[in-house]
Amino acid sequence: MRIEDYALVGDCRTAALVGRNGSIDWLCWPRFDSPACFAALLGTPENGYWRIAPAGEFTARRRYLPGTLILETRFEAAEGAVHVVDFMPVGSAQSDLVRMVVGLRGCVTMESEGVLRFDYGASVPWFTLSDDKKVLRAVAGPDLAVLSSPVPLENRERKTCARFEVKAGETLAFVLTHAASHLELSHRLDARHALAETEAFWKRWSRRCTVGGEYAAPVCRSLITLKALTYAPTGGIVAAPTTSLPESIGGVRNWDYRYCWLRDATLTLLALMDAGYFEEARAWREWLVRAVAGSPEQMQIMYGLAGERRLPELEIPWLVGYEASRPVRIGNAASMQLQLDVYGETIDALYQACKGGLAGHDAAWSLQRALLAHLERVWIEPDASLWEMRCAPRHFTHSKIMAWVAFDRAIKMAEHFGVPGPVEHWRELRLRIHRDVCEHGYSKRRNAFVQSYGAEELDASLLLIPMTGFLPADDPRVISTTEAIRRDLTRDGFVLRYRSEAAADGLPPGEGVFLACSFWLADNLCMQGRWDEAAELFERLLGLTNDVGLLAEEYDPVARRQLGNFPQAFSHVGLVNTAMNLSAREKPAEQRAEPKAA
Repeated sequence: MRIEDYALVGDCRTAALVGRNGSIDWLCWPRFDSPACFAALLGTPENGYWRIAPAGEFTARRRYLPGTLILETRFEAAEGAVHVVDFMPVGSAQSDLVRMVVGLRGCVTMESEGVLRFDYGASVPWFTLSDDKKVLRAVAGPDLAVLSSPVPLENRERKTCARFEVKAGETLAFVLTHAASHLELSHRLDARHALAETEAFWKRWSRRCTVGGEYAAPVCRSLITLKALTYAPTGGIVAAPTTSLPESIGGVRNWDYRYCWLRDATLTLLALMDAGYFEEARAWREWLVRAVAGSPEQMQIMYGLAGERRLPELEIPWLVGYEASRPVRIGNAASMQLQLDVYGETIDALYQACKGGLAGHDAAWSLQRALLAHLERVWIEPDASLWEMRCAPRHFTHSKIMAWVAFDRAIKMAEHFGVPGPVEHWRELRLRIHRDVCEHGYSKRRNAFVQSYGAEELDASLLLIPMTGFLPADDPRVISTTEAIRRDLTRDGFVLRYRSEAAADGLPPGEGVFLACSFWLADNLCMQGRWDEAAELFERLLGLTNDVGLLAEEYDPVARRQLGNFPQAFSHVGLVNTAMNLSAREKPAEQRAEPKAA
């Protein structure tokens, strides 16, 4: 299936992807970054899946129950119709995946068919079946999975099957539970009770959203998706629940996104706070402080869900890749790169948290002081850029701008909140960096800011210049850069990160348009007062969401399909912020780019 043919269910610790055909093809247990037990998404059915659907031909349409992460798929067959309701209860001591088959009309013959494999589809577990054949236990090493079925199961040729009928008015519930293999299950789940509690949880959560207006529905869906990508025990938010979904079909730009990136911090905080979710914003802020605590020289651009630092990158040879897009990677070597923009992102996020009313944090300010002292020494160095290029480091313009942001926000923290610091010295550094960027990062020939010093290539990250407050939106250099990107860095009106064929980024060229960058273009148009153009682009971007409102990282305008890891937090953060820039009183772009001096 195409990437957009999947929907997400999760319990704020991990998540599963459910296809239109009723097949769950991706699930990592017990955490987002754990090895997958269903990995057919990146391999073959032998690597793990679980499908529940009518035995014969059918059509399907689906939706989320309003204000929830409960997926309802309606299957229409010749003999009748059923719903399959998929969800994962939130807050349980163990992790459960529930699939309820509800008869709507007639009598439909259904099939449940699955292959359970641990360790990304490599490990075949030891299966035992209860006497009544309704409970299947699967054990391999540290992992235990138990399938409780309302109908007898058959385990043959390493595949678990059941064929059954559902009449109108009947409900049959299947429950798959994960636990550590050395422990017994803490409880047997009551599926009906769990459904009611799960629906109540998500509706309570979504009712807290303060965003109204014409874009309220897609904003709410994006916020629910962000909540689903939150690792509840720590407050960290993963970039996506998947790894190695390709940025170009058949290509090698396949990365593991099941970690927490610092550069998402500011925009994510603004999206959550402006929508009324201060509890989640506070948890994200606390995760951020814990993750980056330690020696400033060892600060990373990403961390594990609990702040883990070692994320070694490996290739999995037994998985053939999504549509033969190899390699399949776990871990991410970019975690060890120098990317100077994360210092500015971190300090800006903590400043915005204070502006938004989150209580001050003494340890956070001490940490920021240490980070600033280190940044003063290293901002002049070349780095790998926010795009994590796997080539020789360069002096990337956006990286220098974010170094400016770090000192600018430190000055504002001292001015607005009375925290101590060498403000005059920071002002001198801020001015020095600003002059450096304007002298070396701007090409008079192109009449635009460029990707790196001395180069002529454009880069979509430069759309963030007015939103960071480096220059005002009406500055001629900002306007000409925006127009250059619209003219030379778009495909079918959507924005590329950069021209991969010209950037020499250390990888073969080829990728889709980057959806977050396209939202940034709409934000620039908003800030320039070009409301109609911004709204037109935003509506086109909304049209790229799948049937249940989800977005991947990228999009292929030629093949008209989504690309990259899915669903992507950064894309949904962009959707939320642009919607509010267009329609809300509190506009994230203006909040971040408050009046400033160079």
